[in-house]
Order: sequence, then structure tokens, then C-alpha cells
Amino acid sequence: MATPGENLRIDSARLWDSLMEMAQIGPGIAGGNNRQTLTDADSEGRHLFRRWCEAAGMTMGVDTMGNMFATRAGEDADAAPVYMGSHLDTQPTGGKYDGVLGVLGALEVVRTMNDLGIRTKHPIVVVNWTNEEGTRFAPAMLASGVFAGVIAQDYAYDRRDAKGLRFVDELERIGWKGTEKVGARKIHALFELHIEQGPILEAEGKEIGVVTHGQGLRWIECTVTGKGQHTGSTPMYLRRNAGRGLARVTELVHEIAMKRQPNAVGAIGHIDVYPNSRNIIPEKVVFTVDFRSHILSTLEEMVAEFNARAPGLCAEVGVKFSSQIVGQFDPPAFDADCVKAVRGAAEKLGYSHMDIVSGAGHDACWINRVAPTAMIMCPCVDGLSHNEAEEISPEWAAAGTDVLLHAVLETAEVVG
Repeated sequence: MATPGENLRIDSARLWDSLMEMAQIGPGIAGGNNRQTLTDADSEGRHLFRRWCEAAGMTMGVDTMGNMFATRAGEDADAAPVYMGSHLDTQPTGGKYDGVLGVLGALEVVRTMNDLGIRTKHPIVVVNWTNEEGTRFAPAMLASGVFAGVIAQDYAYDRRDAKGLRFVDELERIGWKGTEKVGARKIHALFELHIEQGPILEAEGKEIGVVTHGQGLRWIECTVTGKGQHTGSTPMYLRRNAGRGLARVTELVHEIAMKRQPNAVGAIGHIDVYPNSRNIIPEKVVFTVDFRSHILSTLEEMVAEFNARAPGLCAEVGVKFSSQIVGQFDPPAFDADCVKAVRGAAEKLGYSHMDIVSGAGHDACWINRVAPTAMIMCPCVDGLSHNEAEEISPEWAAAGTDVLLHAVLETAEVVG
């Protein structure tokens, strides 16, 4: 087996041009992208990706969840393929790189292999997973979850957006419901390149994040119930203000996470207040707590403490508390050999690097359950993501893709 030298690099300018061309599809209003899953813009982006893959000599397969698989043949047709990729869908106010770098970086790896005539024992597959973001159709990482067998396809098909449109109907409408059975593919290993979506790498002056673990999460939907009354005529001592319960629980979430630093985070994100009128005391507040940690025992401790203390805090101010878990996955530890390949590639190429835990969920977290998996991260400016101002440099993009190239070639076994 031949070993690629440290001088082997991708075409940085070509990668950047591809990122900028994809960003023209589904433009946002402030320089980013609004290419939500199963929209016309998503379909247009998929068509461009397919054209690029076919021009690179790959064959395209699409499964019944709309996952796209572009295959570069290997020398051993019976060898399980090495996969790389991420997602092309974005947030409503998303950036140009979240997910997209992982897909187009993988495409650039194949283009570079073609340029240099590099052959591998294992086939190589570039994948675009459907509905990673989960903004239009919850939950996130929906199609990779079906692939990994942790989400039922019938459940996924019946997810509805804010307008009541079903996932499966929209998948068929845009013409990307394939015929391939979901999860039937063999995977030798999978690598996902992604922007960090956090500030650590930039703050530490590192070019590469070697992702050893992903964070597990628990989403807890909570309801605090009080009594809706006139804000002007109801004495303070007679109020049952659901907003006070929210305030107390907000501080509790922060306290629980802070006690477990540096291995835990927690916050309240989505909040609905009823009746949401300026002169009515809130009678009900529905909100979601997001706890995350890469240590399972820490995650479970946080949830247990929250459930034990939140009802009492609300009772003290005369309101009722109830909750249910509406989203969860346990923290994945990525495959040791794949992680070693990523770290070794960064060292061989001379890129500064550090081990890091992914603070967000990614498709690789689900695929890790059924195949050896690892992630590569590059910095993003100020750690900003899920925002149209999301930014990376061409140099960061190239470094991450160079590492992807070398890790994949080592795993796929270069021939000749």
C-alpha cells in the first residue's frame, strides 16, 4: 500500500469557488443562506451537487429518505466503501459553510484524487444527508437517524413543518425520493468535516480540531402553569405568574450546568408565553431546556437534579410545573482508529491541532452507531454559526480538507 506524501494538498481555490457557487443557491437576506430542507432551493443545490459529482466520474445513488451517495469505484469491488460528507441544507438564517464545507470538501478530495490518478482499494462515497438541521422538519439529523436505525422511517415521513406539510410529500414534490432502501449500504468508515460552530479553535490558535467525542443531549419540554389576570388590577400578593416560574427555572438550568464545568452546558432556548399580551399576567409558559455533555453520567445527573428541583421552585411562587423529554441521544465516542487517522494526518501535514468535543449534533453522531466514524473541525470566526454572518477563511477550509484527504486515503488504502 502506497502512502501519500505530506506535500499532497487539495486545490484550495477550486474548493472555495465551489463553496461560493453553492452559496448562490438559496441566498439569505444578509449574506448567508436560506436553503432549508426539501425546498425548491434545496432541490436546486442537490442538482448542482449531482452534476459536479457526475463530472468527477462518480455514480449517484439516492435512498428513500433522499440521502445522496456519490461513489468513486475502488480497486476491490467487494470492499466496503469509505464515506465522507455532511449536509447541504441550512438554517433559515444560515451561513455558507455549516454542513456545506463537509460535502464540498469531500467532493474536492475526489477531484484531487482524479487530478493525481490516485486509486484506492476501497470505494469512496461522498454523502449529502437529508434534513440535518431539523429546522423545517424536527428532529435534527433526521435522515441519518433513519439510516442508523434509531428513527423509524414512517415517523420521519410523517414529520410536518409549520404549514402542516409532510416530509414525505415534500420529498416527492421536489423529486428527490430515491428507491434505495435506507441503511442497506455497507460502511467501512465515515469521516465528516465541519466548521467548529464554537470559539475554541480560533481562541487557541489551532487550525484543526480532532473530534474525539460528541455531546449527548436531553431536550426537556417544560410547562409552567399559573393564572392569567389583569396586570393592573391584580395585587402582587395574589398573583400566580407563570413567568416567575420560568425565571426560577432559567437560573436553575444555569446553576446545574455551571456546577459541572467544563463538561456540561445548559440553556433554555425556545419559549412560548400564553396569552402573550402586554397587560395580562402569563398564565402558561412552555419552553425547552437543552442539557448537553460528552459524559453520559454527567448528562443523567443534570436531568435528575433538574427534575427533582424544578417543581419545588415553581411551587414556591404558586405555579405548577410539568415536563417531558422530547429529544435525546447519548454522547458518542468516535472510533479510535478513525480519530488516530485524523490526528496523524494533521501531524504529517504540519497543521496545528488539538483534541476537541463537538458541542453540536452531527450526522456522524448517528452513523457512529453503525460504523467506525470520526470528525474533523476547522475554526470559524468568533465561533459564530447558525447565523448569516458565519465566516471561515479559505486557509482554514483548505487545511480541514487536506486532513480529510489524508485520513480518507489512509483508511481507503492507496493502491500502487
